Amino acid sequence: MLKRPVQIKTGTWLAIVAVAAALERLLMFVFYPPVLYSDTASYRRLADAVLGGWRLYDGTRTPGYPVFLAVFGPDERAYAAQLAFGLLTTLLFFYVGWRVTGRGWIGALAALIHSLNLQQLFFEADLITESITTFYIALSLAGFACLFFSGSRRPLIVNLAVALVIGLAGGAAALTRPLFIFLPFWAGFFLLVFWRARPGVRWGAALTAGLSALILVAVWVNFIHANYHRWALETMTGYHLIQHTGAFFEYVPDKYAAIRDTFIKFRDARIAATGSPANAIWDAIPAMQQASGIGFYDLSDLLTRISIQLILQHPLLYLRSTALGWLWFWKVPVYWAPEQIAGALRRIWNGVVLVERGILFACNLAFLAGSLALLWKRARQRLKPDIFVYFSTSAIWLTSILQTLTDHGDNPRFEVPIQTLVVLLALWLAARLVNHWPRLKEEND
Repeated sequence: MLKRPVQIKTGTWLAIVAVAAALERLLMFVFYPPVLYSDTASYRRLADAVLGGWRLYDGTRTPGYPVFLAVFGPDERAYAAQLAFGLLTTLLFFYVGWRVTGRGWIGALAALIHSLNLQQLFFEADLITESITTFYIALSLAGFACLFFSGSRRPLIVNLAVALVIGLAGGAAALTRPLFIFLPFWAGFFLLVFWRARPGVRWGAALTAGLSALILVAVWVNFIHANYHRWALETMTGYHLIQHTGAFFEYVPDKYAAIRDTFIKFRDARIAATGSPANAIWDAIPAMQQASGIGFYDLSDLLTRISIQLILQHPLLYLRSTALGWLWFWKVPVYWAPEQIAGALRRIWNGVVLVERGILFACNLAFLAGSLALLWKRARQRLKPDIFVYFSTSAIWLTSILQTLTDHGDNPRFEVPIQTLVVLLALWLAARLVNHWPRLKEEND
């Protein structure tokens, strides 16, 4: 007599994932020290300004990560906190996978995909914004999944509380990485238009998500305006735009010759050293201030005006730069410090990282192909995507487009907070194709 296969309970899957993810991060903390990058010093400086009562906060960056560093303190403690938030992110992806499908093993798969991705794991050791941004995005996704896949059966007050989490998490993501400012409002739009709940519940949840994020962001924008007289999330818009327009800065009018010629000198030196003009502006700022005789903030405003003028006069050159930035977005970086690992193990990890980059790049290609296929009605009928697939896919595409419109520097890094989501959607597509393959083969025969 055949025995029925053993059914592993959802709680058991959760325990397995939690123990594995916690052990992995404990080993990271013991054997892999925190990594400082060129951006870390500026975040530390702003964290000190936060602790000093915000009087010296210069507005060059949004406050999400400086506040995190101010709360958790020295490098080791901040590193430990990022690992803890990484564990929570893993559990949130478990919840998303389980809630959307109703299967504990899929939740476990989603969680392990995140935790076993060295790209994600190594970023938890890097004292920069990516891993904390990933946590906020995962929290927002978990709230979205909670409402769409069980919210219609919950009391109104619970749904509003979950919508508040979506809005605050999305707002926190925007104040950590401004690229994601669209996320809570996009979630609110989906709640209002596509959620099959009573009209009052839909409106209440959508407004709660959108307004909570709006208030959070508005408080910060008001701080920037009150102190620096600019309506923006930060004070460096011109320095970001020149990452695009710097490639054709020769077209700047002669009345700005001092600024133009100074930047071109640094840009050409950067190209000679690295093969790319990206990030030349950060070395050029002091010399450009000296050449122009204007301060840091006024120089940013001037570069904004110059860049907008260049974009309007040479739209094809700008589009070429943005298209290249969009392609770079999908390159799958793994930022880590091999020198911190002993020789023999370093070679092994180099090989593992290379293999994982290949897998992630294949997932990126699969996602792009699959998401474009969903534009075809027949593909949608066969694959039957649910609302979470539509929301996630559209959010990823918006991220990929928005990130390249205003910056052309570290574009490959901008994908890191949504890389796990890209992999999950690529696997969803592969699973659907496998399930439908026999039927497709019969029809083609």
